[in-house]
Amino acid sequence: MQAGGQAAPEVVALKWRSVRALSAEMIDHDMVEAVYAQPRMRQFFPLVSHGSLQFSRCTEFPWTNDIPALFPSAGGGFVVIRMWEPNGSERQQVGWVKTLEEAAALIVAEIPAGWGPAVHGTADDVY
Repeated sequence: MQAGGQAAPEVVALKWRSVRALSAEMIDHDMVEAVYAQPRMRQFFPLVSHGSLQFSRCTEFPWTNDIPALFPSAGGGFVVIRMWEPNGSERQQVGWVKTLEEAAALIVAEIPAGWGPAVHGTADDVY
């Protein structure tokens, strides 16, 4: 599927470039770069909300939100939170870690085999 002549991998790459260029007021660049350093994560559509880094398996709203998101922790460190589960439960903490490298690895470890790359379309095209 394509949007404006772009295949989903191109749309995802463009969004990553955009997120990586955001101001420090919007997102901690170290968080973005730690996740971007994980090759598997580069295939998902990144989203930024209130200082958190979230991911979608599709390129258009409504997004999927079943990949754990990364939040800075007020007391230091980082929290990985699953925003939604297919069974309908919401906001489940996956773990708290001290470093961004641990956080990125934890997110990758929580993604089921066979997920990705992001598809062009909405969550309805994924589920």
